[in-house]
Amino acid sequence: MKEQKKILGEDRRNLILQILFNRKEPITGGELAALANVSRQVIVGDITLLKAKNEPILATSQGYLYLPSPSRAHMFEQIIACYHSTNKTEDELNLLVDHGVTVKDVKVEHPVYGDITASIMVSNRREVQLFMKKVRLTNAAYLADLTDGFHLHSITAPTQRALNEASKAMKEANYLLDI
Repeated sequence: MKEQKKILGEDRRNLILQILFNRKEPITGGELAALANVSRQVIVGDITLLKAKNEPILATSQGYLYLPSPSRAHMFEQIIACYHSTNKTEDELNLLVDHGVTVKDVKVEHPVYGDITASIMVSNRREVQLFMKKVRLTNAAYLADLTDGFHLHSITAPTQRALNEASKAMKEANYLLDI
């Protein structure tokens, strides 16, 4: 069997950009590492260098995404203030994606570190299920645990109506804070 050749430096980063730009679904660092025949840590370093060059790469729980794709253009965005116990997280995320909303991130205000934001990037129930599975497998804590359940979500949708309907459903479920 022929040994696969490592792709070096700038050529590897160009390959990463090409792969990310052409994908609509996230790709993991491990998958990128296998394609370039390098370690996952090398890919993490490459992603850091690409971000330093202002490439719009987002690290999500499902893998890396290149943000400005045609499918994400002309989206409406809103920030919602939420409150619930962490055992309601999956229900909250499903409620939002069922209304055609993408949950981009979660943000909390920490008393020492200030604003802490983490990417979520879920748009459908399958992605919510994968996100929740990863939380359980890694035994990760929710950011909202730091603030007794208070948190913000950045949400996007192709129409303002979808955002409004999602917000209404969140309010009816008692997950939305009145501001």
